[in-house]
Amino acid sequence: MCYHYLVIKSKVVFFLSVTEIFIIAVGLSMDAFAVAVCKGLSLYKMKPKHAIITGLYFGGFQALMPLIGYFLGKQFESLITSVDHWIAFGLLGIIGANMIRESRSEADNLNDSLSLKTMLPLAVATSIDALAVGITLAFLKVNIVYSVSFIGVITFVLSCVGVKIGNVFGAKYKSKAELAGGIVLILMGTKILLEHLGIINL
Repeated sequence: MCYHYLVIKSKVVFFLSVTEIFIIAVGLSMDAFAVAVCKGLSLYKMKPKHAIITGLYFGGFQALMPLIGYFLGKQFESLITSVDHWIAFGLLGIIGANMIRESRSEADNLNDSLSLKTMLPLAVATSIDALAVGITLAFLKVNIVYSVSFIGVITFVLSCVGVKIGNVFGAKYKSKAELAGGIVLILMGTKILLEHLGIINL
């Protein structure tokens, strides 16, 4: 995996590669995927619009939340530059651990409604993690418009797939998706920390 950095005025500036942005996007989308699986499970007869509506809700908020987090992080970047790698490690680790914990919890109550009242809280809930990751991205050298668009598209696609999987196969992939997403985010946070400390150089 390609990972680049520059040293500018004694400050290490990290660049996330396209592959790493993709990995983060997939990891973040696992919550939305898991909920989409449950949504598909609740549908008696699935139609394409069900998957598209679900994907738009989850993908849209998964793109919006890190953008908000990014601008929040930029406001404080100059104050915490010396510990930004620890913040990235801590945030991604906490998010990942929470996803792993949720993967072991009981299944959510099923609801086949796609109304704003039903979908908006789900979209916000599944994208809160992305808000924290957006703060992390503020400390890394990324094209934020490209990154959040990528995250949104990946989440849209996986949410559509999740609805179909849930409708066909049931909820057995829900916990596995959350577990995998949690592990991915913890590993990404660890990698950022170790590279900043000079322990690894990939």
